[in-house]
Amino acid sequence: MAATERYSFSLTTFSPSGKLVQIEYALQAVAAGAPSVGIKAKNGIVLAAEKKQKSILHDESTIHKIESVNDKAGIVYSGMGPDYRLLVARARKIAQKYYLTYHEPIPVSQLVQGVATVMQEYTQFGGVRPFGVSLLIAGYDEDTPYLFQCDPSGAYFAWKATAMGKNYINGKTFLEKRTGDWQTRCVDSKHEFGAKRMWSLCYLVSSFCPELHDPYHLIDSEGFDGQMTEDNIEIAICNTEGFRRLEPHEVKDYLTAIL
Repeated sequence: MAATERYSFSLTTFSPSGKLVQIEYALQAVAAGAPSVGIKAKNGIVLAAEKKQKSILHDESTIHKIESVNDKAGIVYSGMGPDYRLLVARARKIAQKYYLTYHEPIPVSQLVQGVATVMQEYTQFGGVRPFGVSLLIAGYDEDTPYLFQCDPSGAYFAWKATAMGKNYINGKTFLEKRTGDWQTRCVDSKHEFGAKRMWSLCYLVSSFCPELHDPYHLIDSEGFDGQMTEDNIEIAICNTEGFRRLEPHEVKDYLTAIL
């Protein structure tokens, strides 16, 4: 038996190389999930995700990858949906508790810290497992937008732009080449965007910021798994007006305009 396999079933025991193998497995679950992307512009945040349907019989209006926490913040995930649902509920509870105490919305950094603490607690106790999900948390405090990523280990980082899920490396490569552009641009509240796997998702997120359009040959040739529609793409905006998930008809109008 390989050395790592001896520790692969124990969450609370480090391997000789200093790893908690179950956390690495959780990250693999995230990397196998549907892609999600977030970009911070000068005046807001754009989130996008591919929303997969396992059956055409599902009522797609009941399935969401992007959820609001309060009027000023929201979350998108890659990984396991049930784990995400629990974390959204905990995030809302944290935000509401802060509001009832201080009578103002919770700062984004404190919301992220609270959610990350919950995720970290599930890495140090026996009888539990890490959350098989990574989160992008977008929020707006006063005049500043924030974009954070929380991983199954409980680690969290602030980002200018990032990608999660399947082919996330390609997505981050795309974003790294263009990150200097949209930092000085503004989110265009009159336009929305869609997704075409990871590279295409990044392209269409960046198209939300005017003057950032890239040639279509930059889109990954692997393309989207089927036709892009308002049913398999989800988008949200976070700016001075608050956090808002776009309605399907708004996504449809934009897809019609750009494709």
